[in-house]
Amino acid sequence: MNRTVIWSLLGILSLGAATASRAQPVMGETERAVATLERQWLQSQKTNNAELLAPLLAEKFRNTGKDGKVTNRAETLADAKATHWTSVEYENLEVVAFGDAAVATGVYIGKGTDTKGKPMNDVERFTDTWVKMPGGKWQCVASHGSTIKK
Repeated sequence: MNRTVIWSLLGILSLGAATASRAQPVMGETERAVATLERQWLQSQKTNNAELLAPLLAEKFRNTGKDGKVTNRAETLADAKATHWTSVEYENLEVVAFGDAAVATGVYIGKGTDTKGKPMNDVERFTDTWVKMPGGKWQCVASHGSTIKK
């Protein structure tokens, strides 16, 4: 191969690598930590174990449900205990850090029964706001879910 062809190929490969790196956001330490906590939240639902969720929620936590109802930490945990999930998963989980705060977004897909035993088949866009508390522990201070219409 001549030098022109080699340099052209190297240029194309570098452009491809730069494009690929933009497609996959780089997660820093904070983003990784909060993503791990989001997965713990999901695990609490997979196992129907609200005890896994409790340490993730700040004392002044507020949740705005897909129905517009606002609940505090105690109410959210009571709902978590009374709800039974048969399957749950996240899609497109992304975390963006802002100093001692982070915002996690994604799509939540869950099937189960609600607090009254009524069947649920949820597909929601969610936004969770996390804050690094004194002592360095990350906790969720607010969560919001909106139904994705099919």
